[in-house]
Amino acid sequence: MYKEELEVIKQAILNEVEGYEFYKLASEKAVSGGSKDAFLELANEELKHVEYLKELFDKIKGNPTEDFELAFNTELPSPGIYKWGKMDVDMLALAMSVFGIGMQMEKDSIEFYKKAKENTKFEAAAKLYDTLIKWEFVHLNQFTEQYEMYRKDWWNEQNFAPY
Repeated sequence: MYKEELEVIKQAILNEVEGYEFYKLASEKAVSGGSKDAFLELANEELKHVEYLKELFDKIKGNPTEDFELAFNTELPSPGIYKWGKMDVDMLALAMSVFGIGMQMEKDSIEFYKKAKENTKFEAAAKLYDTLIKWEFVHLNQFTEQYEMYRKDWWNEQNFAPY
């Protein structure tokens, strides 16, 4: 009966694991401590999402159908908003790549949850997907802002000018 929701959550876990691995790799490639820490913070936030989703999966999988909605009514961890500073000049290209790819991953996740919401028969699941969409929008907005800031810095470093 709720097999579709379990499939959505399994895919969501995989998406978050991929995000974790991506940001962890970016952290390993970063030269400066500040950049390493920033990317590692993103990786760790993805792990928090993985843990939450795994717990949710186990609750739904282990509960009888009548308790299904109760499993969705657990408190979601709030997405953290990392306070980014200026990126080191030597890290601008990496930052541009990481945030550009990160923006696309967040957009894909938003679409994934929107589709899951459209297809669910459970009001509690729809509410969960709305919250997960909000999570992803927080990151998307943050990444977009950082991307735009670093894009201008990167253009300046490359001596690009619109005129």
